Amino acid sequence: MKKTSKIYVSGHRGLVGSAIVRLLKEKGFVNMITRTRNELDLTKQKDVLDFFIKEKPEFVFLSAAKVGGIMANKTYPADFIRDNLSIELNVIESARLSKAKKLLFLGSSCIYPRLAPQPMKEEYFLDGKLEETNKAYSVAKIAGIEMCQAYNKQYGTNFISVMPTNIYGLGDNFNPESSHVIPALIRKFYEAKISSNPSVVLWGSGKAYREFLYVDDLADACMFLMDAYNYPEIINVGTGEDITIRELAMLIQQIVGYNGEIIWDTEKPDGAPRKLLDVSKLNKLGWKYTTALKDGIEATYEWYKKNY
Repeated sequence: MKKTSKIYVSGHRGLVGSAIVRLLKEKGFVNMITRTRNELDLTKQKDVLDFFIKEKPEFVFLSAAKVGGIMANKTYPADFIRDNLSIELNVIESARLSKAKKLLFLGSSCIYPRLAPQPMKEEYFLDGKLEETNKAYSVAKIAGIEMCQAYNKQYGTNFISVMPTNIYGLGDNFNPESSHVIPALIRKFYEAKISSNPSVVLWGSGKAYREFLYVDDLADACMFLMDAYNYPEIINVGTGEDITIRELAMLIQQIVGYNGEIIWDTEKPDGAPRKLLDVSKLNKLGWKYTTALKDGIEATYEWYKKNY
């Protein structure tokens, strides 16, 4: 990408999209295109195609998606599969028809089998059963990957698929019904602290392992891959390190300064027992993460206090 290249960042108000926009501006890119959901509904086929034909972006970051935690995925599976399939279909096809030079599709680590060997290598894709709690979302992301690969094969496009691990950071979603684990824990502990609640109830046993990547690191990886990676095979983006949910909860409890008790509701699901990505492929290309988990959570907590 050149500094004057026309770049479209979809979902620019979301967690990942906003981080990509921040980094592009910081690096001196001056020709970015963004649209709010009210300005352009990516689930509307004609509207998306009209936008692409008119604007003709050269590079496309497909970071727009309907996302959520275990509760949201279990409650609204139809919304997750319908909206994500629609967004992917409309943006990828429109990028082809408008002759975009390159598209980066953001998938998810949930595309891997629930009981995949750990850490999860790219070749484990489609090699086993998915985690049931977010299966609809996973299937939609798998369809996006397959679509990019099929377009590359049939039309000669350069559409790449990036599989990030669990993302958190500035601009995260702190809604208790739809947030992921880090923002959910930050909010729970903070509200318990200011309300002087003696205890906080958390879902599951706390024994599941998860890997977390700060969103600004993901944005940096996306920019790196937009320039350095031109293959149809998926590529993982993460830290290569994980932590139990119990350890994570204790870390966030300490950062927030909540002194009450944690009660684990073991009747609630844990999700997949472990989800650690093998990032050796990306590391060999020359990219590694830079933000330590504690530092990233502290920055996210400060952002939460200022904005909520």
